[in-house]
Amino acid sequence: MNKKFNVGISKTDVTYFRDKLGMLGYGRHFHFMNGVETPQYARAYAVKGEKLVVLLVVEFAFSTDYLKQNILRYIAQKSPEMPINNSNLMILAQHTHSTAGGYSQHMAYNLVNPGFQEDVYLHYSEKLSDAVIAAYNNLQPARIFQQTGELDKHAEVCFNRSIAAYNANPEVLEKVEFKNRHLAADRTMKLWRIEQADTAQPLGSVNWFGVHTTSISNRMDKVCSDNKGYAATFMETHLNEIYPQEPVCAFAQDACGDISPNFVWDKKHQEYTGKSEDDYESAQFNGKFQAQLATELFAKAANKGEELKAEVDYLDFYVDMTKVAISEEYTNGKKNQSTSWATFGLAFLEGTTDGQGMPKPLGTVLKGIFAVAHRLEKLAASLRPKNEFSQDMLRLLESQYPKKMFMNHSKGYVIGTDRPHDLIIPDAVDPVIKYIKRMGNKERPIKTPWVPEIVQLQIFIIGQVALIGIPAEITTIAARRLRNTLKPILAQRGVEFIQLCPYANGYAGYITTPEEYQTQHYEGGHTLYGKWTLCAYQQKFAELAQQICLPDEMRAAQGDTPFYLNHEDIWKGFEDETIRVFAR
Repeated sequence: MNKKFNVGISKTDVTYFRDKLGMLGYGRHFHFMNGVETPQYARAYAVKGEKLVVLLVVEFAFSTDYLKQNILRYIAQKSPEMPINNSNLMILAQHTHSTAGGYSQHMAYNLVNPGFQEDVYLHYSEKLSDAVIAAYNNLQPARIFQQTGELDKHAEVCFNRSIAAYNANPEVLEKVEFKNRHLAADRTMKLWRIEQADTAQPLGSVNWFGVHTTSISNRMDKVCSDNKGYAATFMETHLNEIYPQEPVCAFAQDACGDISPNFVWDKKHQEYTGKSEDDYESAQFNGKFQAQLATELFAKAANKGEELKAEVDYLDFYVDMTKVAISEEYTNGKKNQSTSWATFGLAFLEGTTDGQGMPKPLGTVLKGIFAVAHRLEKLAASLRPKNEFSQDMLRLLESQYPKKMFMNHSKGYVIGTDRPHDLIIPDAVDPVIKYIKRMGNKERPIKTPWVPEIVQLQIFIIGQVALIGIPAEITTIAARRLRNTLKPILAQRGVEFIQLCPYANGYAGYITTPEEYQTQHYEGGHTLYGKWTLCAYQQKFAELAQQICLPDEMRAAQGDTPFYLNHEDIWKGFEDETIRVFAR
């Protein structure tokens, strides 16, 4: 007889609204709050075998390392006896873009607020710590069953938004036409059914399915949990009519880096939208597909699901993603390759099919500027004395090519200069340009990088399943390669299923394949550490996986030192301006 888990589940309302607060996700200066369309929830799952892990699925854009540390502090203060720590807590975001911003410690993701918003940070710290504590206090004997299934290939739910990049991968033997972009997506959903051990009454579920929560565009101004939030509500409402325990159902993300819910061309706004002219109706339309499949899998799992063994393990370490020397095993034989300082590319600033970025005339002008800047940077680096800085600069230019680098977040440079206030781009082009230009040497927050550099990699093993906590969003083919890397290693531990968990604990942009990176679509422009970013993650996760296969006493998962900072070191805007500076 299979030993039982102890599982505790909780659901906590984490909605935060403040009039005119900037929202996080689209990065546009005009995207600010003007009401609440739906509540937002955190669903926590404490799973205990010989060890304990907690999975926290939150309806917000992403977590941050700074927020996670404060959540842990709150837990320690409220329930000091509770064995929750940085290694056995995994925070997953379903990545809605209609949510409060300003709680990152990194300037680049706070620009449109502008600056750090302490009220948001403290609110999420309080509510998410409450969710974890409630789940732990609800621990009871339980069983977990896994069931997988696929959406019909023609269901209007997920579409690859970067077909040219997808087709650049050698795995894609038959190139996909743009009109068939729904075929260039992983339509598999993996679901856990959690039920009481003795009565078999359902307590809840978690499922993983990859599609961006961008059914709601940046033209909408209300807080909303988007398609995955609607899916969770639909499923819970249905199950609550059947079961008195009111099962809690989380809809987590899978590989959705290049996957959009939108498929109808909007000529007026020059972007793709959902089924309806009303974005909230489109989000519900998409959510119903997810909820229907999840409900079917939930029912099927009761009789045909594979029961997970009551074994729990976890391991993590931190990696400085800006300086990973990569084995040729992962670079298709190319030697002496590495990641580099983190940068945004022009393709990132231009936006996606889900949401347009900078004005197109500005993009045209910048392309000319970039061409000149790149040549000057390369010439200057080659003429400098051969010191550490010049070597780092040459490594940057090599690893980031052909990205047209707009912002070097590690050094605080914009278009190659450490004096962004001298840029010739007019402030009137976009309010964000005004703030980038003001990030000169005197005002720039030099005590913390503008985006994450040192990130947490994490593995949970629950029965036959390994949950891979990735602090970024990963594309379809990149995800396939990462799973293929880890599968033979973790098989030594009896792992049969590799479940990727993007948006875990922090947010460090995108992970694309080297081939996708070369095309420099949006996703490549937001792949921070250069063309070998995926290879670096493959290598480092492989190291972590090898360690978790060892007995506890033999493990030596030594990573880089986490980057912690004081509250005073975080950019909070400019003292001479009020917190709401944009003309609305």
